Amino acid sequence: MRQEDIWDDEVAAQYDTPGVGMFAPEVLGPTVDRLVALAGGGRALELAVGTGRVAVPLAARGVPVAGIELSRPMLARLRAKVDEETLPVVVGDMATARVPGEFSLVYLVFNTIANLLTQDEQVACFRNAARHLLPGGRFVVELWVPELRRLPPGSDALVFHSGPGYLGVDTYDVLEQQVVSHHVRFGDGREARVGRTPHRYVWPAELDLMAQLAGMMLESRHADWAGAPFTADSPSHVSLYRVAG
Repeated sequence: MRQEDIWDDEVAAQYDTPGVGMFAPEVLGPTVDRLVALAGGGRALELAVGTGRVAVPLAARGVPVAGIELSRPMLARLRAKVDEETLPVVVGDMATARVPGEFSLVYLVFNTIANLLTQDEQVACFRNAARHLLPGGRFVVELWVPELRRLPPGSDALVFHSGPGYLGVDTYDVLEQQVVSHHVRFGDGREARVGRTPHRYVWPAELDLMAQLAGMMLESRHADWAGAPFTADSPSHVSLYRVAG
């Protein structure tokens, strides 16, 4: 299953949920605030910029932002919000595509590095981020912590959300370090629609090693964008890496 096939016109049309979910002020506000501070007046690059959930408000705060995006339907949604001059985007794979110039900040939000399905691709993504950074520049990754402790003994699946009209189930392959998210949406009748998204889950320590291979070191790790302490029970983390210099 190719990523460009997953992020198609239908998914792109459903992605933006203004004011709720990932677009809720309490979610988006701290993210943008932290990225403004990390950019430090310099340029920022978003890998997998999508429909501009983060990049558009970041640019509105005065940060020069560029992006890389593989999905043309997602990019079309972004272009309905801002033009190329305001937010230039290179169409391509975030592990290999190159954007002109250098940046003080590269960022990758909301678990997106897990869309790269092999360790080699994820390592290449770190190296690509490092290639774009100025000496002393930073790379920040937001990622969930694999929920293997929640798997019942002998089971390879767990429910991550259950609510009216929607059921979310993750199936794990612990040998290959793969997880597939199954999104089941119910209508008024007897039928349901199922969408699937594959991921490669990554432990924080493995990310740190990828950073070292790319010439970066861990600067900080928090449980969220507001800076809450990261603990053994944190469901996700925001990890900040710095290039030497």
